[in-house]
Amino acid sequence: MKKLLFSLIVIGMAVSATAQTTPISYKKRPSFGLLFQMQDVRTAGLIGASSPSSVITNNQWTKMRETDLGMAFQYIEGLSEYVDLQVTVGGSFVKYPFRSKSGVTGQTSQRFLLETDVAVNVKMLKDNYLVVPYFTIGAGASMYGGTYFATYAPIGLGLQFRLGNDNFLTSNIVHKTAMSNLASNFLSYNFGFVSPIKDRPEPVKVTPPPPPPAPEKDSDNDGLVDSKDKCPTVPGVAKYNGCPVPDTDGDGVNDENDKCPTVKGLAKYQGCPIPDTDKDGVNDEEDKCPTVAGVARYQGCPVPDSDGDGVNDEEDKCPSLAGVRENNGCPAIKQEVAKAAVDGAKKISFVTGSAKLASSSFKGLNKVAKALNEDANLKLSVEGHCDNTGTDAINDPLSENRAKSVQTYLTSKGKVDAAKIMVVGFGSKNPIADNNSAKGRAANRRVELKLKY
Repeated sequence: MKKLLFSLIVIGMAVSATAQTTPISYKKRPSFGLLFQMQDVRTAGLIGASSPSSVITNNQWTKMRETDLGMAFQYIEGLSEYVDLQVTVGGSFVKYPFRSKSGVTGQTSQRFLLETDVAVNVKMLKDNYLVVPYFTIGAGASMYGGTYFATYAPIGLGLQFRLGNDNFLTSNIVHKTAMSNLASNFLSYNFGFVSPIKDRPEPVKVTPPPPPPAPEKDSDNDGLVDSKDKCPTVPGVAKYNGCPVPDTDGDGVNDENDKCPTVKGLAKYQGCPIPDTDKDGVNDEEDKCPTVAGVARYQGCPVPDSDGDGVNDEEDKCPSLAGVRENNGCPAIKQEVAKAAVDGAKKISFVTGSAKLASSSFKGLNKVAKALNEDANLKLSVEGHCDNTGTDAINDPLSENRAKSVQTYLTSKGKVDAAKIMVVGFGSKNPIADNNSAKGRAANRRVELKLKY
């Protein structure tokens, strides 16, 4: 009887070993999805200001034709038969509804909104059903117009429709819940197609191994029995007699993998600190010019010199025009041009008591106009001055009008642009001689011409 029972047990084990196969799994394979989006940036704000019933009753819900269109790509992979991991990257053009507390003024035109989020889809049924309702929740970040960064939590409901061969159509509505000051609540209606990027593995027969012999005790389960383990309660490696590989600097990278075992660093740099190749105090991860020493305010790059004249933009008063250091980065004014301005100013005169130019002024001003016509970058400041005869109420407008007369004459010659000529009247405020004498007052009645770039 005992022999018969033993024989039946052996036969049963053999049949079990040859007949076992892996069960069919409906855990979603790694898949790629293409999503079409309709962004509704108004309805969520209206609901927040009143209530869903009020928005629906007053017919305030945004019409589909009024939404902003966008597109997104997804990577989806099943964590279990009922839970899928979903990574989404999408973009659309919208007028982003910044909240008042963000401090950002309302947008007058559409700008590009880039969004990326990671979420889990919790399904009510397995993927073998024709229609599967699911709930979505996750976390994401966005960049609007290349300037404004925000975080949000996507929360939504959706339906999945099975097409066969693990291909699906998806449809959902997601509430982008604001998680930072620059974020705003809004709705996103999404329609997409999901297709697997990996073949489903064929079911394989599983042959159970023979029962192992009773092992010697290994308390820390590191593969080294307690009798040979110097750290029997802490998992380790045989090379260190059952103890863990040491980490001298305590940076989480053990000494065998740590290229800087005595200095704390990061795993991505094999245990060494983030490098600073150009030794400018900005580490390579934040340095946009990692091989050229620069400054932090330019993200590790040198202070720029836009016009390449050897004077950097922070010190260059003409950053887009090559010049010389002696003139603060602006071109040096030619000696003959400077002389023309000085000589022309000396010969400027007006009809007594008025702003009308005397004809004796024209020859000198013609030379100044010629210089301005020949150099499109050259600018002129015309400063009018009076003596102290009369009051400021008379002198101030008179000095300015005389300067304007010079401007008007110069712009009438050739292609001199009025925008290149700055006019200012100082009245009697800046005398260069004593107003108590006729000679001094004559010197103070003047127009000064100052050239610059």
